[in-house]
Amino acid sequence: MALRKSLRYATTGSWWKSLLLALPMFPVILVMLTGGRPDLSNHIYCAALLTTIVFFATLFYLMLYTGRTDRYRAIGFVVAAVMFALSFITNLVSARGSMTFSNNEMLRCEIPFCHMVTTMIIIPAALKQTIIFPGQMTEGLASIGMMLVLVIGFSIVLGRGFCSWGCFYGGWDDGFSRLRRKSFVGRINDAFKWFSFAMLVYVALSAAATLSPTYCDWLCPYKTITEFEAITSTTVLIKTIVFLLLFVVLVVVLPILTRKRIQCATFCPMGALLSLANKINIFRIRTDHKKCVNCGRCNAECPMLAMSREHETCINCSKCGRCIDACPTGALRYSIAGTRGRRHDTLARTLFLYPAFGMMVVFLGSQLLKGLMLIFKLCLTGTLI
Repeated sequence: MALRKSLRYATTGSWWKSLLLALPMFPVILVMLTGGRPDLSNHIYCAALLTTIVFFATLFYLMLYTGRTDRYRAIGFVVAAVMFALSFITNLVSARGSMTFSNNEMLRCEIPFCHMVTTMIIIPAALKQTIIFPGQMTEGLASIGMMLVLVIGFSIVLGRGFCSWGCFYGGWDDGFSRLRRKSFVGRINDAFKWFSFAMLVYVALSAAATLSPTYCDWLCPYKTITEFEAITSTTVLIKTIVFLLLFVVLVVVLPILTRKRIQCATFCPMGALLSLANKINIFRIRTDHKKCVNCGRCNAECPMLAMSREHETCINCSKCGRCIDACPTGALRYSIAGTRGRRHDTLARTLFLYPAFGMMVVFLGSQLLKGLMLIFKLCLTGTLI
């Protein structure tokens, strides 16, 4: 009963209120997935599009109806991350014959721009008026200009919320962190959550000094599920081994052992940069200390090490809502900066969910659509390519 009370919003348990508030998201999902121009002549595409629309629309409705945010966010986030890897790798193999890229592709600036690179291009762009990444500014898959506009825009609106609602890598360590119900380790030292800031400083300065994306060259664990340099030397072989080890340790093993998103919380420089943006966006997770009973569930459940011992969120918070779902007394809630009291809890949460879920559809919807098309194609034709 206490748990149900903690999740009570005006929409909780009311199907018609939930449906009414969910309706505006339906056309948004359709437009974001199709650009307003669906290809109705392709049956596989139509089936995948309909499945994707129903999938996202259902998740959004259930967030409103049940009052639970993280449970349904995580389903979409994890599934879309896996589908991204499937579609991205399949496209690479289809176009290049493998997951690797060559020096020729780099010279022709044909490497898709990743949001992680944002942390490394700022200083060189300001000092040298150059973009130190072999991608295209306005054309091709994941152009630099398009990705920068999207990342900057969403980071201003949601801050580090991008890490739990839009990052097409984050679903991996998020998913592995949920495989066990109990952690193998006790409380993790709070100092570890600041390591990502040290990583941000390192990659920004090293990129400026070498005029190369050092994190991408040596430290990104997600090279394992996207693309990496063709192994043509001992140095490249060492890089590849480092990528694999980092993925296994930071994305798979440690999240399983700790039930935390270790890669995102302690190692990702982009996460640290987005944490700074948390200071300027209007959405917060606040604690009502009159209702808090110091049970510690929020600390135990927070996957980003963002909950203090006083049960307050710090700038590392990715607004996933896991602490809110776990709180047995309803002491935690979404709120809007400058507002006080709990009179408008439903409004604050709904106003947050619209841009947050919209971000998920923008960044992950097309990946889910492409992944489903590949699966449907495999079922019908027996091949992904």
